[in-house]
Amino acid sequence: MNSHPLPAPPSTSTSILDKLGLPRPLLWGFVGLMIFMIGDGVETNILAPYLTGEHGFSIPLAGTLVTIYGVAVAIAAFLSASLSDLWGPRKVMFIGAGIWVVFELLFLGVALHSSSMPLIFIAYGLRGFGYPFFAYGFLVWISATANAKRLAVAIGWFYVAFSSGLPTLGALTASASLEIFSLSYYQTLWVSLALVVIGAAIALIGVKEKTGRAALVSNPEEVFKTMSFGLRLLASNRKALLVMLTRTINSVPTYGMAVFFPALFVDRFGWSVGQFLILTTVIYAVNIPFNLFFGALGDKLGWSKVVVWFGAVLCAISMAALYLVPAWAVDHGYSFAYALTLVIGAVFGIGLAGFVPLSAIAVSLAPEHPGAAMASYNLGIGAAVFAGPLLVALLYNVLGASGMVFLFAALYLVAAIMSHALRGTQPGFHGVQQPATIAAH
Repeated sequence: MNSHPLPAPPSTSTSILDKLGLPRPLLWGFVGLMIFMIGDGVETNILAPYLTGEHGFSIPLAGTLVTIYGVAVAIAAFLSASLSDLWGPRKVMFIGAGIWVVFELLFLGVALHSSSMPLIFIAYGLRGFGYPFFAYGFLVWISATANAKRLAVAIGWFYVAFSSGLPTLGALTASASLEIFSLSYYQTLWVSLALVVIGAAIALIGVKEKTGRAALVSNPEEVFKTMSFGLRLLASNRKALLVMLTRTINSVPTYGMAVFFPALFVDRFGWSVGQFLILTTVIYAVNIPFNLFFGALGDKLGWSKVVVWFGAVLCAISMAALYLVPAWAVDHGYSFAYALTLVIGAVFGIGLAGFVPLSAIAVSLAPEHPGAAMASYNLGIGAAVFAGPLLVALLYNVLGASGMVFLFAALYLVAAIMSHALRGTQPGFHGVQQPATIAAH
């Protein structure tokens, strides 16, 4: 993938990019990341209905498959920063893209055709190492090269590109593939693979910045020390553990809903899988601008307060409403049932953004080791990928769809209690103690 760089944007755009806080040398990386994550998001949203509808999987079995995939995602998310330091971000991104493509080809071309259950689990499970290496490797590249004064904005753009793809435009692309172009689920999975290849090529060919092409540290023993410190931080600092668990709950429904909500839409509400994909698009399209809003609001009102009320409590209410409102409207035959569900979904997307200040809380707990603090935070992100499907696999047959929704809502209330315990982590806010003092406890 080292042939010729993509043409650079016109020089007149430099000042515009600077004002937006987009690092110009990494611009094609942001474009490639978004397309890569669109491809990943296409499959995330249709895999469960495809396997249950055409390969005889039960919903719990599909949840088990995605759980194994999620374990790989969690491990890769935790390792990606340290490996980027050791090998260089670009190499980690290249490895991530290679893993995604190779194991997806094995999954689509061999495992599904042979209906070999062990091969399906091995191929799809190992593919879970792919996107975290690619995406979070690029995040390290941004952190290593962006202007320090605009680093927060540059990282914000990373999450805009990431979230625009997974699951927002990924869900929209899947819906278009199924309902506009009338492709099958299996054909749409190949569309997913094509988008990942295109996105990886754009990022790896288009970004010519030199720093990310080599190791970022000269003392590799420090990297392993940082990795172990991240685990020690979780074991020794109660608030660090609370941050990780709260971050996990933040994203559990994203991955749990993808397993059983398509069947809920079809069997209970009489809607289509495509309409579920539209709901997913609405949730995360609304979420993107509110990520920036709640970051700023947290600085003014307090990080913990925003997470508790605008994140956890709002998500608990809107999560329950995502079942109760459409069930009530459909049972009464109201024509606006689906439109009302989209409104509830938008509110849920706003609530998900309320968890944004958690990343600032994580770093404040160990300001002298921000990499380790973020490694533990990333572990919470990755843990959600398997925790959501695992809960579905274990409890769906017992609780049913409605019970799973109420369980997720209850988890958000648990997150509210945990994030309330994180007050006092914001330096200089209403005279609270500094994070170095907090971390000592």
